[in-house]
Amino acid sequence: MLNPLPHHLVDEAIRRALAEDLGRAGDITSAAVIDADAWISVQIAARKPGVIAGLDLAEAAFQHLDSCAVVERAVEDGTRIAPGDVVMRIEGHARGILSAERTALNYLGHLSGIATATRAMADAIAHTKARICDTRKTTPGLRALEKFAVRAGGGVNHRFGLDDAILIKDNHIAAAGGITQAVTRAREQIGHMVVIEVEVDNLDQLDEALSIGVGVILLDNMSNDQLRLAVAANAGRAVLEASGTVTLDRVAGIAETGVDLISSGAITHSAPCLDLGLDFIEAAPND
Repeated sequence: MLNPLPHHLVDEAIRRALAEDLGRAGDITSAAVIDADAWISVQIAARKPGVIAGLDLAEAAFQHLDSCAVVERAVEDGTRIAPGDVVMRIEGHARGILSAERTALNYLGHLSGIATATRAMADAIAHTKARICDTRKTTPGLRALEKFAVRAGGGVNHRFGLDDAILIKDNHIAAAGGITQAVTRAREQIGHMVVIEVEVDNLDQLDEALSIGVGVILLDNMSNDQLRLAVAANAGRAVLEASGTVTLDRVAGIAETGVDLISSGAITHSAPCLDLGLDFIEAAPND
């Protein structure tokens, strides 16, 4: 079951986006051409196939600008949709609904695009034990939302920031004087709940990391042949994560090498927005 986004994150994201859009004077178009008491019914429908994510944000956008708005979800986050499928129906004051439209669709389309890209990779490796995970290559200010979309698409989350896990990368290794030195210093500093992961570029570095008991190892930019050798050398001792130039065309081959995780920055930083539209159903009486 997909856990929803925390309410405070949704509220903060919507307030920030609406403040950007409404500016100093509000929606002057809707205020000028629509009666204050006009009441409408609309629906959000898919124009392309994909996976939905971000419904809480869309609903909050409408309800922030019209507390009377009635929102009905036709699907839930994580649902696969086809062109023409209705995602959400909204009834309420026309001014509020139309003022919130772009914010709602921006979040819903962006997060659904991430969920769709993630689902495509997850489906491609479903015959293996590997799982797709994200990276920190996210849009500034939207990381928690984008990582939620990855979960909605069937992926899992890597660390959320620099403060919740240790990932010793190539530059850390160079600055510390080697893998062993870096890991030793990290172990002296952290608590028992903090995971240490080490990035390695070759099999010699993998052997060193395994020899000092590193539990999670990132295999960076290795060929599939190198990944297979790494899996064999590991013999189940550490969790192995493959990363670097992960594409939909290549991901199945990576998974078939036997790695545990495959991390992709593309599912967040390069996922195309899912095409969704808000369609007018009818003007409705305001009872």
